[in-house]
Amino acid sequence: MAEISAKLVQELRQKTGAGMMDCKKALKENEGNVEAATTWLRQKGIAKADKGSARIAAEGLVETYIQPGGQVGVLIEVNCQTDFVARNEAFKSLVKNLAKQAANADSVESLLSQPYIEKSGVTVDEFIKETIATLGENIQVRRFVNFSLTTDTPGIADSYIHTGGRVGVLLELNSQTAAPATQEEFQNLARNAAMQVAACPNVEYVSIDKIPAEVVTKEKDIEMGKDDLGNKPENIKEKIVQGRIEKRLKEMTLLDQPFIRDQSISVEDLVKQVKSIVGEEIKVSRFVRYVLGEGIEKKEMSFADEVAAQIGAK
Repeated sequence: MAEISAKLVQELRQKTGAGMMDCKKALKENEGNVEAATTWLRQKGIAKADKGSARIAAEGLVETYIQPGGQVGVLIEVNCQTDFVARNEAFKSLVKNLAKQAANADSVESLLSQPYIEKSGVTVDEFIKETIATLGENIQVRRFVNFSLTTDTPGIADSYIHTGGRVGVLLELNSQTAAPATQEEFQNLARNAAMQVAACPNVEYVSIDKIPAEVVTKEKDIEMGKDDLGNKPENIKEKIVQGRIEKRLKEMTLLDQPFIRDQSISVEDLVKQVKSIVGEEIKVSRFVRYVLGEGIEKKEMSFADEVAAQIGAK
């Protein structure tokens, strides 16, 4: 049969609360049929009836791992059901270890199949199941990204975690040679730039020239269709829209942001300052920003319900 898609696996995970590997096996056994796979998981004792919506994992932690020297960096999101478990030391330790192990993985599936770093003879997936049994909540590795620098791309990866693990950023800062990686000014720039991305939810790109043409076109179409331009001549409308577009695109780019530690300069100005200190070209190459639980449909639960869930009253 056709390869089981990640979307199908995710759908089954959210429906049953079962682990990724179990869901993939269930779908393979049932030719991609989600309902049949759900029944199969229940028969195996892996999923419980009518518990899917109650086991939505939308809390948890965003964590990072930076290898000593900054040549490898990881940003990961691991979800659980409640903030209670997210604050649990066993859960926090698990997430830190998963961030470290994700440095050598290219997908969630490959991460789950690795031997767990602190328990020989047990895979990551198996250890997560043990932790689920101990803590009483669904736990899922939702996503991760890793940056690996090479001799062809000298520089460092750095990160920033904000609001207790609810927002995280991984960023790569490159130079012409390996020398700046050991300099404090260069290291501070990487950290400050990551912090800037964390503080600016509208920032999606490094610079305006990195914004895809289709995004620019979409923004222009939105502006052209606004009601306040309806009665204006086309030439005037074009000028107004152009000004608005330029402003909007700058809001989306890191280098055009006022630096959060000194509003009198932009991030681009800061990069130029550090460039003059280290004596060679430097650039922010890429970044990824995770917000905990973004895009997950959350079940509303009162404080009393959360407590009841924790003590097994439900």
